[in-house]
Amino acid sequence: MAASQEHGSPAGAPEPPVEEEDAKTFKDLGVTDVLCEACDQLGWKKPTKIQVEAIPLALQGRDIIGLAETGSGKTGAFALPILNALLETPQRLFALVLTPTRELAFQISEQFEALGSSIGVQTAVIVGGIDSMSQSLALAKKPHVVIATPGRLIDHLENTKGFNLRALKYLVMDEADRILNMDFETEVDKILKVIPRDRKTFLFSATMTKKVQKLQRAALKNAVKCAVSSKYQTVEKLQQYYLFIPSKFKDTYLVYILNELAGNSFMIFCSTCNNTQRTALLLRNLGFTAIPLHGQMSQTKRLGSLNKFKAKARSILLATDVASRGLDIPHVDVVVNFDIPTHSKDYIHRVGRTARAGRSGKSITFVTQYDVELFQRIEHLIGKKLPVFPTQDDEVMMLTERVTEAQRFARMELREHGEKKKRSREDAGDNDDTEGAIGVRNKVAGGKMRKRRGR
Repeated sequence: MAASQEHGSPAGAPEPPVEEEDAKTFKDLGVTDVLCEACDQLGWKKPTKIQVEAIPLALQGRDIIGLAETGSGKTGAFALPILNALLETPQRLFALVLTPTRELAFQISEQFEALGSSIGVQTAVIVGGIDSMSQSLALAKKPHVVIATPGRLIDHLENTKGFNLRALKYLVMDEADRILNMDFETEVDKILKVIPRDRKTFLFSATMTKKVQKLQRAALKNAVKCAVSSKYQTVEKLQQYYLFIPSKFKDTYLVYILNELAGNSFMIFCSTCNNTQRTALLLRNLGFTAIPLHGQMSQTKRLGSLNKFKAKARSILLATDVASRGLDIPHVDVVVNFDIPTHSKDYIHRVGRTARAGRSGKSITFVTQYDVELFQRIEHLIGKKLPVFPTQDDEVMMLTERVTEAQRFARMELREHGEKKKRSREDAGDNDDTEGAIGVRNKVAGGKMRKRRGR
């Protein structure tokens, strides 16, 4: 494969990269009028840097490797060229987008449908956690764009009669580094074997790892690299802080910060599903509008949580790293790393949930006596020393009694929910509904009613 060319400069004639200011509109990049209007309706006034770099090259029919920080407008950078090409040569099963997570797949589908609403673009989201039969029916209608997680797509390629991707014209691998980190390499290899070699391929990634380089060599031809950010960069308008606190007072300091910064929207990252659920219950018991999002919830509940937060019906979203990448929730004001990430790179993706698309934002990382080494690794990675977030320790300690009481209630509700799930499985053999235990007391009666009807 020919060596990639930085910033899309043609071989032998290096040119400086186009700056965002030089491209006043999407029309300047070569996007057709009907799609320019769609961008305008979505409030996309001017292209982002990655869009300026990638779109003209994609419209010329080049394979693209896009390296850009999270929140940089990557979806538009591949969706617009695909829709532009679809307008010129209409075809069903035209493009496939592979993503690492279910939530990201739904989000990409929304953007395709919003951009292509005036030209009747149809999409199908093929992910786990949702009924396969309804997905098979959606595929039978031959949508223009399929957005899928690799595992579930392989299931349909092997088991859904009449479904194949032999006429595919475009393949996109979004968050490619994460697809490979989640051990989807085998599935990706299988997919590459059953789609046409004569296609256009876009590979987007926050980081260029060895695995991504290997995938690039296997899947792309004479690709152009569009790199618009330095490695492991956090957004300039993000104010980053840390708090060094004893482990036993983490809950109390969290409540203090939520009070101090009241009126903002928060994403709070926890390391486990159980701690996400426990902290959500704790905050609900203290009167905060908190909602959890983690991998043990059913897909319906996960999307419900996300939509409530997006619609601002809830101001606090507690999440595991399932939500730390790719999700575009424009109004996140503050990210709290309640549990410090084990992998330093995850810090970049977590704090990337705020200060998106030119807005400012804050991040606060809790560092306990057990987290010092992890925190030092993060500072080394981002190349800066973080300042301490100012707190009044005497005011924090005044909250201790109320927080202790709320902790006790949260533990009781978690235990009650666990017992209820166990009884449900024993009595009715029900599927494990991993909805959060929030408000579980109010739902116990409903559970008993369902059991009676089951008898």
